[in-house]
Amino acid sequence: MLNNIPKYVAPTTAQEPLPWRNSTLLGGDAMRAVAKLRQQPGKDIVVIGSGELVQSLRRHNLVDQYVLLIHPLVLGSGRRLFPDGAPLARLRLIDTKATTTGVLVATYQPTEPTGGTTS
Repeated sequence: MLNNIPKYVAPTTAQEPLPWRNSTLLGGDAMRAVAKLRQQPGKDIVVIGSGELVQSLRRHNLVDQYVLLIHPLVLGSGRRLFPDGAPLARLRLIDTKATTTGVLVATYQPTEPTGGTTS
């Protein structure tokens, strides 16, 4: 499914040609490029697997929704989506679903622009 949809890659170390079909490298300022993409008609923009990109988008008020998948297992340590010291993000729960495997899908919307610090 992912091979057939347009993908945008925020450059860190990526260079063209990209190895994925239907992929475009966002040149220059990735946040400005995402802001332009958001103004175009079409489907939602989804971030898969990059907490660092989500944090950058959040700092620039470019996140409309968070869809968090909560799996029924405990792994111990790992990387946090919202690290210690990150700006406070107030979220409003707008939808929840449970899958047959016990995964909870929780959808949140920011209630205000990011700012301040966590306590």
